[in-house]
Amino acid sequence: MADGGTAGARAVAVADIEDALVARARRGDARAFERLYREHAGRVHGLCLRMARDPQLAEDYTQETFIRAWRALDRFEARSRMSTWLHRIAVNVILERRRRRDLPLEFVEDAAEYDRDNDTLDTPVEEAELEAAIGSLPPGARDVLTLCGIYGYTHGEAAAMLGIAEGTCKAQLHRARALVRARVASGEAR
Repeated sequence: MADGGTAGARAVAVADIEDALVARARRGDARAFERLYREHAGRVHGLCLRMARDPQLAEDYTQETFIRAWRALDRFEARSRMSTWLHRIAVNVILERRRRRDLPLEFVEDAAEYDRDNDTLDTPVEEAELEAAIGSLPPGARDVLTLCGIYGYTHGEAAAMLGIAEGTCKAQLHRARALVRARVASGEAR
């Protein structure tokens, strides 16, 4: 029981530190924002890399995310975690840039219910093989898989970030998992 209490106390302490850093950054403290950047840049970059599939674009998107966050910090209301807010900004940056380049998202139409039992891989897979399979997905399916399957957002949260219907999000996740499963099974991902 003591371990659970200690972990809970640590989580509260970390949240308090982050709240203090946000407050200082809002007052123009660049060092406080730099600490927030160091804390969150890796995960934001990972999200950008998975969605963009291009290291240079991911770097650009990450930087744009933090520039926008700095400019909008006074509007961060702390109703969500800082990481969630930054992910939302990153997704918006990526989608805006795609629209500017006229890259289609390739979402399928809303689907009826899907079969959750078939959403797992049957055999162990190397991480690189799995990343390659995910990278080969159409952007819409890859985005939903990244947000829901990797980062744990709900269908509602991911749908709101991507500007799609929740049913479309469910269908895309099902489609993405099926495509990854098929590509891994066929060896296409290697």
